Amino acid sequence: MPESVLVNKAENFLKEIANDAISLENIEDFDVFKDLYFKLDDRLDFLQNLKDDMDAQGYTTPFTSLNKYGAKSVADVDVEEMGENSRHNKIFRMKANAKKNILDRVKSAIDSHKIAIGNLEQFGYVKCNSCYKKYSMSDYKQMDGKCSCGSTGFSFKVQKDATHRIEIIPYLPLSGNYMVLRNQLSAFGRESLKKVLNILKQERRGVVKTIALVIRFRDKNNRLVRKNITLDSEYVNNYEEEVRRLYGNRVRIEALRFHRTKPAIIDDNHARTALAIGYVRYSEKIIQEIEDDILKRKLTDFKRINKYDEIIAEYENKNPDFIDDYDLDAIEKWRKSQIEDNFKRLGFYDKFGNINRSLSRDLKKRESVYKNIFRNIAPTLIIWDIFRYYLTTSNNSRKIDISPFPYIRVELDREQRKVFQATNRKVIETLTNFTNIKIIPVCEMDLLLYDKFKFEKEIKSSNIKFNNVALGAALIHENSDIDLESISNAFNINESKIKKEIKNIDNIKNPKSDKSKKFLDLIKK
Repeated sequence: MPESVLVNKAENFLKEIANDAISLENIEDFDVFKDLYFKLDDRLDFLQNLKDDMDAQGYTTPFTSLNKYGAKSVADVDVEEMGENSRHNKIFRMKANAKKNILDRVKSAIDSHKIAIGNLEQFGYVKCNSCYKKYSMSDYKQMDGKCSCGSTGFSFKVQKDATHRIEIIPYLPLSGNYMVLRNQLSAFGRESLKKVLNILKQERRGVVKTIALVIRFRDKNNRLVRKNITLDSEYVNNYEEEVRRLYGNRVRIEALRFHRTKPAIIDDNHARTALAIGYVRYSEKIIQEIEDDILKRKLTDFKRINKYDEIIAEYENKNPDFIDDYDLDAIEKWRKSQIEDNFKRLGFYDKFGNINRSLSRDLKKRESVYKNIFRNIAPTLIIWDIFRYYLTTSNNSRKIDISPFPYIRVELDREQRKVFQATNRKVIETLTNFTNIKIIPVCEMDLLLYDKFKFEKEIKSSNIKFNNVALGAALIHENSDIDLESISNAFNINESKIKKEIKNIDNIKNPKSDKSKKFLDLIKK
C-alpha cells in the first residue's frame, strides 16, 4: 500500500473514531454491552492491522531515508544540486514526521482500546442457559455466540465484585488524540496527570538484562583479535567462565558493562498516558458534579466567591475600544482597575484597599480544597484500583486474563510498592460522602501487597480453590482494623465468603493437625 494512502487511511479511521462518542447508558443491558464490546474489539483489530502495515513500511524508523542526503562533501556538490538536495530533504522530513505522528496516534489508540476492552471484560460475562457454562466476552465473540453444547441462549451477568472502572472509557484517547486531550485539562487536572503518570512510571530495582564485554584473544592463526560480545543475564555471576569456555583460557577482558532494565508498574508509555488521561478526565467530571456541594459546606459565603470569579472572568480577556491592541501594558492596567472598582463597589475590599479577611479566608480554603482534594482524586482512584486488582486476582490470572491495565507487571517489588505507602484519607472521605464510589482507607497497602504475593507463593502447588476477591478482602480484614461490613461493601462480596477465606488463610498459615502440617511441608517443597 502506498505511503500516502496508508497515512490517509489511518487518519480517516481515527477521525471516524473521534466523531463516534461512547455512551455507557444502559450498559448493563446485554445488547448495549455487546454492541459496545464488539465495536471496540473490531476497531482494535483494524488498528493493529494498520500498525502492522506501518511497521512493514518502516514507520518505526521514518528518518532513516534521510541519511543518504549530505553524504557527499560540500566541495563535490554544485549550488544547484545543493538546492535540490535541500528541497528533497524538506519533503522527506515532512513525510517522515507524518509517518511518526500517525504511528504514534495509532499506538495510543490501540492501548486506549485495550484499556476499554479490559474494563468491559471484567465488567461482565455470559452464561449458557442450557449447560450453565460461563464464557468471557472474548470467548463469546470467538465462538460466534454459540455454546459448545450447541445452545445459542445466554444470560448476561455483571461482575460487581471484579476490578473495573468502565466510567473512564468515554474519557480515554480512543482516537489517539492524547495530546489534544492533555492540553484541554484544567490547571489542577494537569498537575493530577503528572502525579498519575509518576505512579504508573514507578520502576523496580535495576535488573541485569545483558552484559557487554570487549575481549582480546588469539585466534587459530595466532593473530591477536579484539572483539565486542554480549552475554545474557544468566551469566551475570559467571561471565568470566563463559568467556573462557567460548574463547579459551588465555582470553582477556578489556572492558565490561552491565545493561540494566528498570520496568515500570505499567511498562508501556502509551498505555500509561491513556490510563492517566482517562482517570484524570473522569475525575474532572466527578469534580464538576460535587464541587459546589463541597464548597458550600467549606466556605462562609459561596455566592460571594462565585461573584468574585465572575468579575475576574469578565475582564481578564476584555479589550477596551479606546486603547490600542498593541499597548499590552495599558490594557492590563485598565483590566486591573475595572476589577478593583467592581470589588470596591461590592465591598470585597476593606478600608485599606485589601481583600477583606472573610473573603481572603474563603479563597484560601478553596485553594486548599483544589490542592489537597481535587488534585488527588485521580491518583487516589488509580492507586485503589491497581491495589484492588493485585489483591483480588491470582498470579496465573494476571498472566493470561485480559486486564483493565495493559502491560501491568504480574508482581511488584519493594521499589514499585512504594507508591502504595500513602493513603489519602481526605480524598477517600470526600468520595465516600459525595459520590457512589466504594473505596476504603487501607493503611500500609504496600505491606498488604507483599503479604499477598508471599501468600500466592505459599499456595502455588496446592489444589485449594480460593475465591480470589474474598481472599483479598480477607487479607485486609486480617491485617487492619477495618470492620468486615465495610470491607464487604467496598468489594461487593458477601461477608460469609470472606469469613470462609479467613479460615483458609488461618489453616494455611497456622495448620492445626499433623496431616495439615505435612501437606503444607509438601507444598513448600
